[in-house]
Amino acid sequence: MNYYTHPTAVIDTPCEIGSGTKIWHFCHIMSGARVGEHCILGQNVFVAPRVVIGNNVKIQNNVSLYEGVVLEDDVFCGPSMVFTNIRNPRSRVVRKGCFARTLVRKGATLGANSTIICGHTVGQYAFVGAGAVVTNDVPDFALVLGVPSRVVGWISAYGERLMEFDAQGYAVCPGSGELYQLIDGCVHPVDSRKSCHQCA
Repeated sequence: MNYYTHPTAVIDTPCEIGSGTKIWHFCHIMSGARVGEHCILGQNVFVAPRVVIGNNVKIQNNVSLYEGVVLEDDVFCGPSMVFTNIRNPRSRVVRKGCFARTLVRKGATLGANSTIICGHTVGQYAFVGAGAVVTNDVPDFALVLGVPSRVVGWISAYGERLMEFDAQGYAVCPGSGELYQLIDGCVHPVDSRKSCHQCA
């Protein structure tokens, strides 16, 4: 076994867990789940069947990933943030065949106690603030806050807010020095503009 699991964790088989991953106290990984390499699953994390977790994903304490959730590489899930997978749940109505897909793209951050309503995509390197409730797709590099969440600004892949765009729409990340451009409501790293999912 080339990954670590705490003795209190429950790992159902078959499932896939990548090398270098650490699974901590009281986690439950169900059969059919896929967890990538070098991930960290904090205390009391639940991973349902057919959930897909990429490489280098960090999931903090008390997060449940229900069927339909897909996390790409380098995603950060803050403590006690919430995913859903049914849009109209009722206790007496069985809707197990109606799970909606939720996609969190590479490098995105989901802040503590945020909620992601199912059926939406959180764009690459987007930042969902603590306590925000996502009810629509989140653009790449967007900073969203509030209930329901709304775009309040833009953030770099390094995790710094892009504060000032010049007349040509350019802004520099204060942490990394990388250059970004705002075009028609989408932010792009200048050297990889074609990667924007909204403009594809």
